[in-house]
Amino acid sequence: MSKNIIQVHPVFKLNGVNYSTSDLYSVAYSYIKEGKDYEELIGNFLLDWLNESYDTIKLRTSGTTGAPQPIFVEKNKMKASAIATQNRFKLPSKTKALLCIPANYVAGRMMLVRAMVLGWELTVVEPQSKALAAVEESYDFCALTPHQLANSLDKIELIEKVIVGGAPVNNSLLGKIKGISTKVYETYGMTETITHIATRRINSMKSTDEKPFKALKDVTFSINDLNCLVVHAPKIVDAPVVTKDVVDLIDKTKFFWKGRLDNVINSGGVKLHPEAIEKKIQKVIKEDFFLIGVKDEQLGQKLSLFIESDKKLDKNIVKKNLEKASLENLEIPKTIFVIDKFAKTRTGKIDRIETANGFFENQMN
Repeated sequence: MSKNIIQVHPVFKLNGVNYSTSDLYSVAYSYIKEGKDYEELIGNFLLDWLNESYDTIKLRTSGTTGAPQPIFVEKNKMKASAIATQNRFKLPSKTKALLCIPANYVAGRMMLVRAMVLGWELTVVEPQSKALAAVEESYDFCALTPHQLANSLDKIELIEKVIVGGAPVNNSLLGKIKGISTKVYETYGMTETITHIATRRINSMKSTDEKPFKALKDVTFSINDLNCLVVHAPKIVDAPVVTKDVVDLIDKTKFFWKGRLDNVINSGGVKLHPEAIEKKIQKVIKEDFFLIGVKDEQLGQKLSLFIESDKKLDKNIVKKNLEKASLENLEIPKTIFVIDKFAKTRTGKIDRIETANGFFENQMN
């Protein structure tokens, strides 16, 4: 393997200390031997990255393009991804970046790669919901989940640019970030594309119109017969990546995300995209919720609303609130279910199918 792939930038800093490539070995071993769980994850990744015997890194997919599975990604392609992020967000060497997401997933690992390759000054804090709780100084760049962003609004203006990924940003959170000085970007990507390959600004003060996702440099898009996005990124992946994300393709570099093909509901021959309907409902329901198709003899699937609440909710009030959501007739949920707690995936997203199946199994017992 070419050593320039794993060479650490001369101005790279980790928690305020300048480390060379050889120095990082000691840091990694220290994290593994004496560090907390999140530091051990960082240490293990650093050793994999610095190991000259292998030119690939083992990652695990999140399920965007199929069932979760391990894949091996070339280190030089991870380096190319880091450079693409640098170009999109104008993040030169000595950028002050904050790592507050775990390093067992590609998003956290790529923050480490960017810092080492681009010469950033990276500060690491323990991942938690209130990601900025222990942060007192300002930073140029940070990656957060929507949940972390929602729980960090009191300090979010300490960060100049924030990327948000892992799940869609709901309307409630969009409203809360509109007036802040921090530039917030929603990202689109997956493990197979080595984190994001498209972004969009979601709190621009110049326009209230929803913006499409825009491809990073050297990335283009097409769609297949099911209107699912196909990603072409030759510098990052060897072959086109066929996703299960249904989109409205504007041109080869821009698209609007509609929802997951897996979640499409066929109700009486009409295909409904629950994520698009959920955007409307977010304005009138404060609890966590989702829409799913439940088997129905007449319709095939009937649109059903699941709400997470440990309190008793008056479904008649919920129905009245839904009338304020400007729903089309076919977008009105036929049934409403209230459940104490939703099932979650290993990455913290709501598991719609597991939640619904678990609910109906409990009803039968």
